Amino acid sequence: MGPLSVPPYTLHITWKELLLTASLFIFWNPPTTAQVTIEAQPTKVSKGKDVLLLVHNLPQNLTGYSWYKGQIMDLQHYIAAYTIDTEMIIFGPAYSGRETVYSNASLLIQNVTKNDTGSYTIQIRKRGDKTKGVTGHFTLYLETPKPYISSSNFNPREGTETVILSCDPDTQDVSYLWWINGQSLPISRKLQLSENNRTLSLFGVTKDTAGPYECEMKNPGSSSHSDPVTLNLLYGPHIPSIFSPFPYYRSGENLYLYCFADSNPPAEYSWTINGKFLKSGQDLFIREITTKHSGIYGCSARNSATGSESSTFKTIQVSEETQENILIPSLCPM
Repeated sequence: MGPLSVPPYTLHITWKELLLTASLFIFWNPPTTAQVTIEAQPTKVSKGKDVLLLVHNLPQNLTGYSWYKGQIMDLQHYIAAYTIDTEMIIFGPAYSGRETVYSNASLLIQNVTKNDTGSYTIQIRKRGDKTKGVTGHFTLYLETPKPYISSSNFNPREGTETVILSCDPDTQDVSYLWWINGQSLPISRKLQLSENNRTLSLFGVTKDTAGPYECEMKNPGSSSHSDPVTLNLLYGPHIPSIFSPFPYYRSGENLYLYCFADSNPPAEYSWTINGKFLKSGQDLFIREITTKHSGIYGCSARNSATGSESSTFKTIQVSEETQENILIPSLCPM
């Protein structure tokens, strides 16, 4: 593409002057043969940046052209017109002060805003053709920003709370898509999308619906993905289990018990024997036990975040027998 040159003479006119000069502009019928195309440079347009609407396949013997915001070619939507013979630019009501027209029919929009998105129409006038003209259309989209997922609650309790996820920022003229575990959302009564798909409601969150979640913002010009977000699901404690290295104990040995319950956040533990409190902590260690340590040992697990508590019990028998008193059966020959 050769260098762009701004015509040397421009004209700012009022509405009254525009009506007086309306005879300069003849609003033609839609195109029938010429294939005028418009390309945005750059192809991905960011808010606050500049974009050039470059026109391709211009017909020969032109007298001028006009740009309109939208697809309706009337005075209200008129941005600017360029007349080739006089090298004159006439600006209209839709001109914002940030548009520049060039002699090759291209339109530069500076410092693009959200209001600049939408359709643009160029009307091309051919010399000697007073009944037909050529038009071209182009729809300008802003590059979608990188979305992020916000949540009404990042730490829900399992199976009891409703969580609302939002794909932000709230952006016009985009469609929203969601994924869970890298796949499209399944059909489920526990998952419900809003009318425009921007928010996702999770009813009674479980491990299967905790995530990770991703969302996408998409328009015909671009698309962007969010980072994955997984809810920190608060659950438990489940029923704990007591682990012991030995099935039974003898007097003089050391007693060691360990308790575990699946819980998020991790559970707090306490021990009892025959209903009497022994100690707090996940393990229990008693040196040189005697028969008086026989009894029912209980482990209680409590989750302070969910407010739930669960317990389990194990019977421990301590024998007076020693290694020397244990009878070993003799091996009889076959």
